[in-house]
Amino acid sequence: MKATEVPEIAGAYLFEPTPHADERGFFCRTFDADVVRSVGLDPHTFVQDSVSRSARGVLRGMHLRSGAGEAKLVRCSYGRIFDVVVDLRADSPTYLGVATFELSGETQVTLYIPAGCAHGFQALTETADTSYRIDRPHDPAEDVTIAFDDPELAIPWPLPVTSKSQRDREAPSLAEVLQNRES
Repeated sequence: MKATEVPEIAGAYLFEPTPHADERGFFCRTFDADVVRSVGLDPHTFVQDSVSRSARGVLRGMHLRSGAGEAKLVRCSYGRIFDVVVDLRADSPTYLGVATFELSGETQVTLYIPAGCAHGFQALTETADTSYRIDRPHDPAEDVTIAFDDPELAIPWPLPVTSKSQRDREAPSLAEVLQNRES
C-alpha cells in the first residue's frame, strides 16, 4: 500500500492498496496503521466505521462537521463513485480548493479527508457501497450541509441527480455557510 498526497487539498491523501487477484477474485489490505502513521496520521484516532449503499445517480453531500470538524477515510468498497472534497479551512494553503476523484470497488483506493473539509459523492453504478472510517463519534447537532450545486463550487457532477436527502435539498449556499462559521 502506498500513500500519495492530494495537491488540491493540503493534508489529504490517497491510500492505494495492491490487490492480489486470481481466478477467485481478489484480496487486498484496505487499512494499514503503519502506512497511515508514515504520513503523520495517528491510526488510533479513528473511532467509528460506517457504510452507505447508493443507487446510480444518488448524491450525498456536501457535508462537514462544525466544531473540531471530522477527519475521515473514505473508500468505495463496491461499484464506483464520483467523490468530491472542498477545503473549508480558512488557514489552509488550499482554502476553497476542490478535488474530485473516482473511487471504485475494483481499486479499493482510500481517500483521507482532513477535518474542516466538506465531502460528498455521487454513485456512478447501479449499486455503490461507500465505507467511512471517522475520527469522532457522530453528533447530528454538528452537521453542516452546503448546496451540492452551488455555482461558486462549480462541481462537475457527472450524472443527473436521481435522489438526495431532504437535508441536501434544503442546503444553504457556500457563502451562507462561511458567513455562519465566522459569526
